[in-house]
Amino acid sequence: MHVLTQWLKHTFSDPQIVFLTVFLVLATVLVLTVGDILMPVIASGVIAYLLEGVVNLLERRGVNRMFAVVSVFIFFLLFVAIVIFGMIPSLSRQLSQLVNQLPEIVGQGQQALMKLPEEYPEFISIENIQEIFQVIRSEMAVFGQQLVTLSLSSVVGVITIMIYLVLMPLLVFFFLKDKKLISDWFTSFLPKDRSFASKVWKDVDRQIANYVRGKFWEIIIIGSVSLFAFTLMGLQYAMLLAVLVGLSVIIPYIGAAVVTIPVLLIAWFQWGWSSDFLWLAVAYGVIQALDGNVLVPMLFSEVVDLHPVAIVVAILLFGGFWGFWGVFFAIPLATLVQAIITSWPGIILPKENATSPPD
Repeated sequence: MHVLTQWLKHTFSDPQIVFLTVFLVLATVLVLTVGDILMPVIASGVIAYLLEGVVNLLERRGVNRMFAVVSVFIFFLLFVAIVIFGMIPSLSRQLSQLVNQLPEIVGQGQQALMKLPEEYPEFISIENIQEIFQVIRSEMAVFGQQLVTLSLSSVVGVITIMIYLVLMPLLVFFFLKDKKLISDWFTSFLPKDRSFASKVWKDVDRQIANYVRGKFWEIIIIGSVSLFAFTLMGLQYAMLLAVLVGLSVIIPYIGAAVVTIPVLLIAWFQWGWSSDFLWLAVAYGVIQALDGNVLVPMLFSEVVDLHPVAIVVAILLFGGFWGFWGVFFAIPLATLVQAIITSWPGIILPKENATSPPD
């Protein structure tokens, strides 16, 4: 108890530590309580943070900031338009086709599995297969009810999406245009002596910028290469599966393992145990191998190396708090925690205090 008291006195005697602690607590409480309401603002800030790297690159090449902001913003709007009018209709159509084909897929799967009791009667029986598919059909019924509920509430969802489509681009533009004004306003509330907070932020900013921008390019590259490979081989639902493969890189280790199941299942139901299925599996394996061994080291060379256990814990923890965005920012948030712990003075007590209490 004495050691803990000494540590608290030693640590929180510094006003900078007190300020950083209060700021982190207030920020966490704010996100947990009104995070859903402020989600357009938070998402717009994330997008502006992504685009700021391109703006800075243009500025370093001598381009006027306002011209750089307008140019980058126009390209951002074009990208959004391509996604909305080019990808989403195709994704919606393929998803509808997949849902309609699910009963047929389940039937083919049941016929294939019914052969297992004949070949391996000591391991599995016909009753086991029937129980498995009874559970699958009940889950499909629940999924169908959820789709009906979703369609009934789609009017509200469309209105919300339309508001976001107008509001978020405006916020992104003003975040980019008035970056210095917003930064100066925010720092006016900070204490003059903030060297510790500045040190932590400089490290975290470098890590998060590298991670988020690198992850964005990883999603685009892996998704595009997967779409090219799946389309070239004639795989059904190529765009839908390519998007899933691209988004799977958000969750290290787990994402790639999970998305492999639908990719190989769709290929098997389409071709069976054929050479087409084998080539598809090989191509998918090559994409995953190049992602893990070539693309990731290139894009994330400056990111702090976190232990796989720490990554999984961060994904579970922050994903449970903030859903998709928590999963996406799990590694940057874990990096933030690591940077604070590393930079925090007094984490380890001085030797004279750690060995024996003062007289």
